[in-house]
Amino acid sequence: MKYKLTPSTTFTGTHKVAPDKSISHRTIMFGSLANGVTKVTNFLQGEDALSTLQAFADMGVQILRDGDKVTIYGVGINGLKAPTKPLDMGNSGTSMRLLAGILSAQSFDSTMIGDESLSKRPMERVAKPLRQMGAKVATTGERGTPPMTITGGQTLNAIRYEMPMASAQVKSCLLLAGLWATGETVVVEPEITRDHTERMLTAFGYDVKVTPLERGNQIRLTGGKELTACDIEVPADISASAFFMVAGLIAKTGDVVLPKVGINPTRTGVIDILRLMGADITLTNQTLVGGEPVADICVKSSKLHGIEIPLHLVPLAIDEFPVIFVAAACATGKTVLRGAEELRVKESDRIQVMADGLATLGIDCTVLDDGIEIVGRGESEFVFGGGEIECHHDHRIAMSFAVASLRAKDEIIINGTETVATSFPNFAKLVKEAGLNLEVIDN
Repeated sequence: MKYKLTPSTTFTGTHKVAPDKSISHRTIMFGSLANGVTKVTNFLQGEDALSTLQAFADMGVQILRDGDKVTIYGVGINGLKAPTKPLDMGNSGTSMRLLAGILSAQSFDSTMIGDESLSKRPMERVAKPLRQMGAKVATTGERGTPPMTITGGQTLNAIRYEMPMASAQVKSCLLLAGLWATGETVVVEPEITRDHTERMLTAFGYDVKVTPLERGNQIRLTGGKELTACDIEVPADISASAFFMVAGLIAKTGDVVLPKVGINPTRTGVIDILRLMGADITLTNQTLVGGEPVADICVKSSKLHGIEIPLHLVPLAIDEFPVIFVAAACATGKTVLRGAEELRVKESDRIQVMADGLATLGIDCTVLDDGIEIVGRGESEFVFGGGEIECHHDHRIAMSFAVASLRAKDEIIINGTETVATSFPNFAKLVKEAGLNLEVIDN
């Protein structure tokens, strides 16, 4: 699949963006392991979240789905059954890394597989600490990639794990394994990362202790307790909202309202970074839903300027950097990102792939070991030229370059856009309603 974009200058309206992917994944996991019936509303109907849903259905959990409403009949902490075939995680690294923690503690053997993209992503970052807990986990090849095979019937012991780099997926994997471990599992993160796992464990009645440190947090839980079902309304996804925020900021005529977006403080790095660049972003109607803060995000067209992105904000915006790079290209002056090594092991090497695409569209940028320098062209009416972009089947890269068409002189073609459906199924429809001239071409 590919996107063909002809330049446009307007991006306006009120738009309900895709539900939060991180929270959707976790509702299935916790609902399945809880005692009782969990009802979820506004569940993300993207392929990644549905991969998680299918995996738990394959392990004997009854899950009924009616559009974005999901009812999960929990089997309790020890109620999962052996799947009859490998669990297919599709394109979802979150599903595979978090599920590794759960599967490590089960009585049965299991294997997780994924698509071509997921099969290239590193899994040793979760496998190594799980082995320290007593799990038997095998990854594939020299680089420790999927398939992952986990031997059942192991006794897990709690460990204290100081994470070498900030990663919410590694943290969550170990906390989930800790539900079955003997003793108190302690995870120390070097920088604060998204805390949906901790919040949802608390919502399901499991005691989690979080102690702030000078830089990150220390998170502790004791194994052997139960989870109790609860109802959850999934907020709109701030990562999905980021494309609409940047579009509203860089458009000549930009005025966008995004209702009921999750503004968890571990996820709002994108708002903080854009505001430092001069963005007009306001939050209204702030409230709490299922332990998660939500608000309406209002964005207006703004003159942006380049910045050095503060290190402490990097883990809080890790998924939003592709579209932040587009904002940086539309700013006046240079933007510098450091401390973002993790971007090199996402669905693609996001730093290199974005740099290649930006260069194709005429932007001067320099790739660093752990980041990028982008020289903005904000003083120009047309920031980008036209050209053909390879997004390497990375949904966030595809959506980011679609947004760039608002400041482009010529047509932009983006190849390999079919994976957008994994995280934001109705992206093309919504951005067209807002003002993008986007045509979806099915090869």
